[in-house]
Amino acid sequence: MGKKFTILIADRNRNVREFLKREMIEAGYSVRVAGNGREVLKWVYNYEPIDLLILDPDLPDAGELSILEKIVGRIPTLPVVVHAFSSDYANNPSVMDTIAFVEKNGSSIEHLKKVIFELLRN
Repeated sequence: MGKKFTILIADRNRNVREFLKREMIEAGYSVRVAGNGREVLKWVYNYEPIDLLILDPDLPDAGELSILEKIVGRIPTLPVVVHAFSSDYANNPSVMDTIAFVEKNGSSIEHLKKVIFELLRN
């Protein structure tokens, strides 16, 4: 991997954030984390640029689809991977064309890494 990509991981569950952070660092990425919608928007809008967002839209202080719509509306070139328990998000026409979806389950980490690699190499 030439450039070291920066990934923002947003999940309300601290254990999930830390697990994904360890896995992504091990895969060679630089990682930032957010535990609520306000932190996500601060990272996306105010801090150093990020190359990809892993998002569970079920965040405190954020409407599930409104945070996606805000990010996609403001930064349409930012790749977003929705990492959630329900595939309901993947069927929303307002965001379907701009996101990838990986359902959370016990073995989703390898699939998640593959999706991230594919998105970032383009």
